[in-house]
Amino acid sequence: MAKVVLITGTGSGMGKVTSEFLAKNGYIVYAGTRNVEGKLSSDHLKPIYLDVTKTQSIKDAVNTIIQNEGKIDVLVNNAGYGLLSTVEDGTDEEMFDQFNVNVFGVLKTTREVLPYMREARSGVIINISSFLGKMGLPLLAHYNASKYAVEGIVDSLRFETLPYNVRVHSIQSGLFGTDFVKEGLVANAKTTSKDSPYSALVSHFVPIVAKAINEGPNPQPIAEAVKEIIENEDADIFVPVGGEAETFVPLRKEMSDKAFEQKVKETFAI
Repeated sequence: MAKVVLITGTGSGMGKVTSEFLAKNGYIVYAGTRNVEGKLSSDHLKPIYLDVTKTQSIKDAVNTIIQNEGKIDVLVNNAGYGLLSTVEDGTDEEMFDQFNVNVFGVLKTTREVLPYMREARSGVIINISSFLGKMGLPLLAHYNASKYAVEGIVDSLRFETLPYNVRVHSIQSGLFGTDFVKEGLVANAKTTSKDSPYSALVSHFVPIVAKAINEGPNPQPIAEAVKEIIENEDADIFVPVGGEAETFVPLRKEMSDKAFEQKVKETFAI
């Protein structure tokens, strides 16, 4: 019997590629998106309205899947975006919105799915995190903090779900060629103003990140990592995928805090 997968944030990028890849490989995929209009449905790929900032939409999506399929075998928490802002400039609204999507969305969607997995005594939860959940970069403190939080959720949740045979994992993504800069990055107006005291840092660092994403590789490796985790019961807890992740995550473990910070400074010419 085909496994049933719910993926959030499938409108573009990693979520879109992953949902299509799993569907092609025989999974029944419910592709959560805020805009289902015009999305094509098939026996294996089923777009479903889901906005992780709206609790009722999460409940409705999960209830629909349970009614249709009787189970949810896999949850992929993919929805997310990045706030580009200094800590000094970030507004209350920007801070909340960043955590509302990247952290609270993960918690709320997981909360709705877990009772069914627990009752079935089977399930896999995969959070699409980032190498920036293990290290910091300038102008991304809010995003960094949200991804550190996701990593912490994985650490704790694994103990809670252990008696019920529900596995919890994190994919620590590097920078891939997606629509993240255009659709998934929100910039604080004060930070990006030419009059900002941080203007030199912004003019140096933002093009580096934008170039890495705009010219980055296809996110197919993320989809393949998701499939591997689902199918391998001995999969690693935290799986770095992509150049930056595969470089910096191991270094973070090997080096002292000061040495690692110096390495980041040298790499990004900070």
